[in-house]
Amino acid sequence: MPGYRDARSGIVRVPSLPLPTRTAYRLTVPYLPDARRTLGALSIVHTHSPFVTGWLGARTARRFGVPLIFTYHTQLEAYAHYVPFETRATQSAATRLTRRFANAADAVIVPTSAMARRLIELGVRARIEILPSGIDVATFANGRRRREVRARLGALSEQSLIVCVGRLGREKNVELALDAFARLGDERARLAVVGDGPHRAALERYARRAGVAARTTFALEFARDALPDVYASADAFLFTSGSETQGLVLVEALAARVPVVAVDTPQTRDVLGGAGCVVPGNAAALAAALRATLGGRECDPELGSRVARRYDGAVLGDRMIALYESLLGTAPAPRVAVHG
Repeated sequence: MPGYRDARSGIVRVPSLPLPTRTAYRLTVPYLPDARRTLGALSIVHTHSPFVTGWLGARTARRFGVPLIFTYHTQLEAYAHYVPFETRATQSAATRLTRRFANAADAVIVPTSAMARRLIELGVRARIEILPSGIDVATFANGRRRREVRARLGALSEQSLIVCVGRLGREKNVELALDAFARLGDERARLAVVGDGPHRAALERYARRAGVAARTTFALEFARDALPDVYASADAFLFTSGSETQGLVLVEALAARVPVVAVDTPQTRDVLGGAGCVVPGNAAALAAALRATLGGRECDPELGSRVARRYDGAVLGDRMIALYESLLGTAPAPRVAVHG
């Protein structure tokens, strides 16, 4: 990515080119000049994508004879709509790519037990470790309800505010959030959609068709350090995506002690660990859960706070280092506690 100025030494950046679409993502150029001098001191290769950069990492691991780790962040088959080919063929190709790349790794990291089961179903036979992505729990726990934040999100002090946070892509299923909001039956309630992405214009049109555009704020992106106050200023957090492998926004909401209403998926149940309100993925069920939550009948903030502490980044970082050490033969294999 252009514009980086690395404060630390020992970081090697791979060249990239802009894509011919309106996106911040770039195409990796799988080339490193003088790779033996640049990469010869590597002890381990940890990849986060089965695409160009991932295969560059896999080749590097084989070349230097070091362990290869793959973190499974994305259910690729849920993103088939971005590829201009027949959907089922694209989904099948994504499944084969995931299976092939994961089986080439010495260890595959998944964030939830649901995703471990999913990879086994796909035919992955490599070692699988359950290790969630973490957040700075204390930072989100320090979020505060602020009048100016609520105003930017479109809510007055006495109005109920429902917030969705995330990238606005088709796979996030924000249309379902708009449908549930339309069924809520509270004309004074407000919905704020925080984030941006290629699907925003379509969602704004959908809000108009659903009759909720006047009560919905598409607030775009907030600075990272402002997000704790965004969560804390909400009366409910609504999560409608079924494509996540984990859903970090769920953890952020729990840490900020905002009541969560979420679509029922195995991975969402794993993350929430009994906190929040998990319901079937239809507008009527979500609307009923929102009414109960806004009425104060479906929330245990203390439970949510305890669950969030399982995702403390420092603790999970230590567990990652323990996994590295086990692959290098300097420590026993970590014993992973699975929650949910």
